[in-house]
Amino acid sequence: MSLDFHPKKSDLFCFCDSTNEIRYWNISPFSCTHISKQGGSAQVRFQPISGHLLAAASDKMVSIFDVENDRQTHSFQGHSGVVNYLCWDLNGDLLASVSEDSIKVWSLASGECIHELNSNGNQFHSCVFHPSYTALLVIGG
Repeated sequence: MSLDFHPKKSDLFCFCDSTNEIRYWNISPFSCTHISKQGGSAQVRFQPISGHLLAAASDKMVSIFDVENDRQTHSFQGHSGVVNYLCWDLNGDLLASVSEDSIKVWSLASGECIHELNSNGNQFHSCVFHPSYTALLVIGG
């Protein structure tokens, strides 16, 4: 359902599938290094720069995992619809989650939703933080 490469370990990537598993793979040698039985069925995204954390969307929930210790550090809930897209800000301090009817921006420092935008009949599909203006989030729908 979704793939992402680790930002520092160029031979490591992960993917999630419809069984809600997250699998970590090495390219050389090509092998599965770990399977997490929880957390991702729609999208996975490594935290930029460090790759220390992995964000995963499944149903109406967003989970944040510590990649090195294989443990969940945050669980963000609040979407009324299925979360279908995730994006980190450039520093990896904020995470935006997208469902068809809303966008939520989460702070890792506080563990809270700090911004929310509800649709007015349009359907949201994706988003991206601007690379220079960190307070600017562009939403596609």
